[in-house]
Amino acid sequence: MTPTIKLLALIEGATVTGPAKNLLAFCRRARSAEMEAEGLPRVETSIITFERGAAGAGAEVTPFVAAAREAGVEVDVVRERFRYDPRAVAQLRDIFERRAPDVVQTHMIKSHFLVRLSGLGRRRPWVAYHHGYTTTDLKMLAYNQLNRWSLPAAARVVTVCGPFAEQLARAGVARGRISVRHNSVTPPAPPAAEEVGALRARLGLAEGTRVVLAVGRLSREKGHADLVEAVAHLRQSEPALDFRLVVVGEGPERGRVEAEGRARRVSDRIIFAGHTRDVRPFYALADALALPSHSEGSPNVLLEAMAAGVPVAATRVGGVPEIAADGEEALLVAPRDMHALGAALARLLTDAPYARALAERAAARVAREFSPEAHARALVRLYRDLLGGADAAAPADAFEPSARTGV
Repeated sequence: MTPTIKLLALIEGATVTGPAKNLLAFCRRARSAEMEAEGLPRVETSIITFERGAAGAGAEVTPFVAAAREAGVEVDVVRERFRYDPRAVAQLRDIFERRAPDVVQTHMIKSHFLVRLSGLGRRRPWVAYHHGYTTTDLKMLAYNQLNRWSLPAAARVVTVCGPFAEQLARAGVARGRISVRHNSVTPPAPPAAEEVGALRARLGLAEGTRVVLAVGRLSREKGHADLVEAVAHLRQSEPALDFRLVVVGEGPERGRVEAEGRARRVSDRIIFAGHTRDVRPFYALADALALPSHSEGSPNVLLEAMAAGVPVAATRVGGVPEIAADGEEALLVAPRDMHALGAALARLLTDAPYARALAERAAARVAREFSPEAHARALVRLYRDLLGGADAAAPADAFEPSARTGV
């Protein structure tokens, strides 16, 4: 029987973000009997996450911890007083001794830093996931610099797109230790028609009103304020078109986005739906997805919309053009060119056969290239190779500049 690999994964965050969602999907598939059937080891994963405040009966279970335990994944919580609490190191070492993992895996800046600082990355093969950077404020920019110290020490750095791999190589990570793995997605089960109808009524959408959907945290790099400009261009170019922009998500940029709507006199065309755990009814309601980001890696929302059959208009940033080819699976425009994004949305909303053809090709590509099964198999092979002594050699999918990644 193929031996089981024990994986210890560190991830930050209280909610089920894109990286957290992908990690839990991997946990389910990597421990299945299908791995053994393909001659691969099963991977049993336990997770370490972080919470601030004292432990006790009154401590709340975060949505992420609840989701992990619901998926049958054991979770250890490191208690901290502030973001980089030095007491976390001793807790990590204690958990490491108790779990005795074969491989350590980290997600996000703090986890990378603490694993190198604690020395745990020298005791077992260490795989660091690089999901890209946010540039929200100077503090985050400073935190991002920690990766320049942490990531070169990892046995492997897995990133989500070619441009990010190039950034890592320039920052000192050996190219032979970088692997590019886009995120994966499971096609969502269609929600009941009654559920979609109830959502339309809750949002105050009349029958026949076209819906442009935007999904994601309202932070500056996601470009929601720019999207308001695209909505203004769309209204100007198609004055007879009855449409609404439905924004799913919350974040620090909401006030600025609302102010931009008032300034451009399109507030009546924008609906803020807030945060939701189940986006499926929104995809079922949508006629188009807008992704106006200034930077992206391998955006889950893009993959989800493609899998759900929603035609997409997006900015040509990060890994977006590696996932969806312009004019084949989506309409792509230059970042911050909201006149072009408005024109792309107009075409998707007014040319139904064209939009449908884009969506069909996009759904087929997701099923072919971005399935969770293929993603899990690739990662299990990476862990197996590391434990087999392949650390010194470049992995089969090591990063090399290529025309396909655009770097």
